[in-house]
Amino acid sequence: MYFPGKAAQLSLLEEIDMRRLTAWAGLGLVGATLAVGGCETFRDRSQRVAIVSPCQAHRFEVYFAEGQADLTPAALQAISLAATALQPCEITSVRVLGLADAQGSASVNQALSEQRAARVAQALLAQGWPTPAFEIEAAGAEGAVTASGAHEPLRRRTEVLVDAKDRN
Repeated sequence: MYFPGKAAQLSLLEEIDMRRLTAWAGLGLVGATLAVGGCETFRDRSQRVAIVSPCQAHRFEVYFAEGQADLTPAALQAISLAATALQPCEITSVRVLGLADAQGSASVNQALSEQRAARVAQALLAQGWPTPAFEIEAAGAEGAVTASGAHEPLRRRTEVLVDAKDRN
């Protein structure tokens, strides 16, 4: 955001304060603008931002092509990013749920969702995640058709739920 004059040289935190001032002035809160104008500017980011540990519950999805269980480059990238983000953590549990759309028979969709879950779990194991932490499930096409009868193509995926904690 550009502010004329001296404001163009402000730090990011000061720029955020300027945005607040601009928003308050735009709402006619001139008194609030004057009150904030006299506040001390924070120079230390730790005073404003709480650092959140990456070692907490995470959820991510891996998508597949129709009728396929092969991991695409995008799927491998998603798995790699999750593994990297959680590298400093102790993985306590991983739930991998394979899903399928409503195309084809129930038995084919069940087998496909099982293959998808297994492939994702294998890729996570290859990233160094602990074997005992895994719970692998497959739902097949269950829930792939809405109450109105519409098919859900985004069901061609695997959901991964990860519980992690800080290493002690």
